Amino acid sequence: MKPIHKLVLASGNKKKMAELTACLNPLDIKLVPQSDFFPDEPEETGLTFVENAIIKARYACARSGLPALADDSGLEVDALSGAPGIYSARYAHGKGDEANNIKLLEHMESVPEDLRTARFRCVLVLMQHEFDPMPVIFTGTWNGKIRTALSGVSGFGYDPLFQPDGLDITAAELDQGIKNQLSHRAKAISEFYQYLKAN
Repeated sequence: MKPIHKLVLASGNKKKMAELTACLNPLDIKLVPQSDFFPDEPEETGLTFVENAIIKARYACARSGLPALADDSGLEVDALSGAPGIYSARYAHGKGDEANNIKLLEHMESVPEDLRTARFRCVLVLMQHEFDPMPVIFTGTWNGKIRTALSGVSGFGYDPLFQPDGLDITAAELDQGIKNQLSHRAKAISEFYQYLKAN
């Protein structure tokens, strides 16, 4: 594999960019946002996290001319048959994090404590170029449960409702440095790190 010194992040999410940049600092790889090259995003027509991540990575490679790292991630709630899943960011029809959380609380209103299990899932896809026939896939999961009320102001997405296993606080109440060690994204980044070391 050709050494990677610069990657375009196939995402417009500034908080995701900050998390990934912090995780990638030890690798001496410069991560640049796709907004440095193009303003739009491809339509996510995949039916899985993997398919959507590949769509985003391929598009970013084509538009930037650089290797691309795409992140597709979301929340899977067991009581909702895995929803919101790949539609996590669009759960409330694009109205943002607050609306997504309110909708999730409404759908979970009658679910008892022992059935509120959930997990964050992250899929990272690395593509060397637009026509790369072998995208490399890295995954991570973070298990926990859904709270009955919002708590905490850090993080983003469903963090104020997600209580990781083994903790009595939500992901939105965690110190960012701790979150960067425990999260689904951190686990996928760890796989990415090991891959780069081995190649």
